[in-house]
Formats: sequence, structure tokens, C-alpha cells
Amino acid sequence: VMDQPVESREETSKYTDTLANGTSRKWTWEMDAKSVITSPSPQAPITHGAGPLVITGLAWSGRGAITGVDVSLDGGKNWQQARLAAPGADKALTRFYLDIDWDGSEMLLQSRARDASGYVQPSKAQLREVRGLN
Repeated sequence: VMDQPVESREETSKYTDTLANGTSRKWTWEMDAKSVITSPSPQAPITHGAGPLVITGLAWSGRGAITGVDVSLDGGKNWQQARLAAPGADKALTRFYLDIDWDGSEMLLQSRARDASGYVQPSKAQLREVRGLN
């Protein structure tokens, strides 16, 4: 146990963000709002034809409680508000659901979380504009 950062390979490779201009932001401790769709997925594919479908996933934030999650079926062109399984708790996983009547067509699913600080999870492209490719 140490009383200060050690700057070992593990610390510098895991908690440093290289920015687009080549400089690095060191010691990234606060986690931004994030979300992931867990179903459907390659590991949990849709096994029925058109009809009712529940899209579900998890959201979390190191900035505070999750206050909402939006889901896109078309790669971010249009968004629908998902329902939270329960009110978000501070810095905890929050399950979300979106009930749709699926027409059987291909979907490009994305989710974005919002937290109590007002932070909204950016798209990958938006994040890369700020932090670069790393």
C-alpha cells in the first residue's frame, strides 16, 4: 500500500488519457457516464420474428446517479427515452429498458446515459474529437 501514485506501468497505462494533440491527461479517476446495451447482442440475439421486443442494458457514472438513458435504433439519428428499473443511486449500476414493437428490420443500437451532474454520454465520434483515438 502506498500513500501516493507510484507511476508504474499499470497505473500509467490504465489511468492516463492521451489527447488528440499528443499530450496526456494523467490520473483519470472520475468515470464519466457510460451505458451499454446487453440485449439484444451477439451473445443474446433476437430469437423471434417481428413483434414486441425489450431492449435492455446498464448505465453508470462516477459523477453521481443516472437520471436517464436514451436508446437509438438507427445509429444515433433518432433517440427514445428508456425507462429505468429504479431511480438511479449514486455511482451505481442502473438497469434500463426500452419496449418496442420491432418490425423485423435491421437495427443499429446505441445508448447514451445522463447523470445527476448534467453530463450526457457522448458518441464515440464526439469523444474522439476531444480525446483523440486513444
